Amino acid sequence: MIKIHRNPIPPISLAIEKQKAHGSYNEPDVIQQLKEDSNDKCYICELGGLSDPEVEHLRPHHGRKIRERVFDWNNLFYACPHCNNLKKEARYDDKIIDCCAEDPEKKLEQSYEEGKVSVHSLVDEECAVMTAELIQAFFEKRNTGIRQAACQYRVDRLAESMNVLYKTLENHRKNPESQRYIKSLRSSLSRRSIFAAFKRNYVRKHITDYPDLEDFLL
Repeated sequence: MIKIHRNPIPPISLAIEKQKAHGSYNEPDVIQQLKEDSNDKCYICELGGLSDPEVEHLRPHHGRKIRERVFDWNNLFYACPHCNNLKKEARYDDKIIDCCAEDPEKKLEQSYEEGKVSVHSLVDEECAVMTAELIQAFFEKRNTGIRQAACQYRVDRLAESMNVLYKTLENHRKNPESQRYIKSLRSSLSRRSIFAAFKRNYVRKHITDYPDLEDFLL
């Protein structure tokens, strides 16, 4: 999970659909704006290029019983079906970091080392602890065949992304003046990139080896 800058202007359809008895909160303009704001990534696991995105409510509306949450633009997020499904478990209700209002990198440490995903809370706050638990589950909760496949797919894509980062960092170490590698690292460490939280955390933990990359983490 990474900080997201949401367009403050709600899509027009939300106000229109809110007036209907069974209005839709996932009209094309909503999907398109969420996709742009989220950099075409699931806002929680950071898998990119979603072919089947869903509109996820950060704070649950419990079957539209809390109607003001259904069409609240600040409560809608771009998510993959895997993450949306897992987050529906009741223990996560109202306990997940709002990554548009807060910077998750200040509260979570997301690591991928030796083939394993590890997510920990950096602060003693319920939302941080529960968010860390949830993100860990997205990569590890394999209690059904479908979830096993979904988790493994995300781990595999994360591994690919991290391996590209490792190789680029090594090339940069050998050729520190090469603009090719500097440009590549700037892009890779941007919040817009897939699995940015994991990549940025790795460089942050090894910043003494790459002090010239510190500005890329701002």
